[in-house]
Amino acid sequence: MADVAIVRCEDYTAVEGALRQAIELAGGLDWVRPGMKIALKVNLVAAGKPDSAVTTHPLFVAALARLLIARGAEVRVGDSPGGLYTAAFVGRIYAASGMEAVEETGAQLNRDFSQREAVFPEGKTLRSFQYTAWLDWADAVINVCKLKTHGMMGMSCAAKNLFGVVPGTLKPEYHFRHSRPEDFAGMILDLDDFVHPRLSVCDAIVGMEGNGPTAGTPRMVGAVLAARSPHALDLACAHIIGIRPDDVPTLAAAQRRGDIPATAAELDLAGALFSVPGYELVTRRSSLEFTQPFPGPLGTLAGKAMRRFMRARPAVEMDSCVGCEQCARLCPAHAIRMRRGVPHINRHVCIGCFCCQEFCPKGAMKVKRTAIARFLGG
Repeated sequence: MADVAIVRCEDYTAVEGALRQAIELAGGLDWVRPGMKIALKVNLVAAGKPDSAVTTHPLFVAALARLLIARGAEVRVGDSPGGLYTAAFVGRIYAASGMEAVEETGAQLNRDFSQREAVFPEGKTLRSFQYTAWLDWADAVINVCKLKTHGMMGMSCAAKNLFGVVPGTLKPEYHFRHSRPEDFAGMILDLDDFVHPRLSVCDAIVGMEGNGPTAGTPRMVGAVLAARSPHALDLACAHIIGIRPDDVPTLAAAQRRGDIPATAAELDLAGALFSVPGYELVTRRSSLEFTQPFPGPLGTLAGKAMRRFMRARPAVEMDSCVGCEQCARLCPAHAIRMRRGVPHINRHVCIGCFCCQEFCPKGAMKVKRTAIARFLGG
């Protein structure tokens, strides 16, 4: 049984065979019993057509549903996107993403939009939180992610996908409470442990590069991946798109916790590890921490100053902005104010969560490096 299975596939019409092979190499589905209830936690971050690579492709989800239903399982598909967690709002995303077609397999789309409080004393960062109650229906959860770049986390894949168990309107609050990338990553790992998916599978047939996770560009990657550990899967995907584990805070956190090795080459792989040349990444955060460049109080202050000046930040591309005010409404720190139809960011208040960049409907918010970071190569 491999840590991660990689099966090449460049066409969604051939996805079922590739998915079956990848899952078999990663341990198979013999654990699925007739009558078992299985939740497919997909990526439905925002409304986007299937070919936009914003969401998990509906043909990918349908293929997985058929494999499970053939074993007698009941299957329910869902997510909590950014925004209202209501039937009307999520229903629009089901329709825009083509996810409604999944019901033709016999699977159901989630229609339960209630929330519950979790107490999770095992968490290292997050010990109590709100979550989407539909997951309690399931005997097992399968994490069905999409390979994309991400403004704050560098990459959105299996680990980050489980942030979708937090109801959409509460997501900005969690960004505000865990504003440092390291803290946010720790929170994600605690959510991963809480959900404890039985399997993670990745739609990396067509990924998203550039200004991800919602306004980037579709890019052929040509693979289906499966793993028992979301972090092992992410480590392999980071290698494929050419991003260092140090530049993906969830991977760095998983390595600190001893969940994964230092490199993808150290994983037990079924299938050949490969790289997509020239994959356009979101402007990376600096891997230089500058915690304390020299001893004493002045060293501590210098470290804080360097972190501030090296950190990437959101910036408005005026030619693309339509003044919709979505960024100002979603900013958890209330750092954005509209002036004459144009968003202005208060840099003293901005926490660098990139919610504005993630959910800008026109892709007008970009991740920018500071001049000092560019000069130093950070």
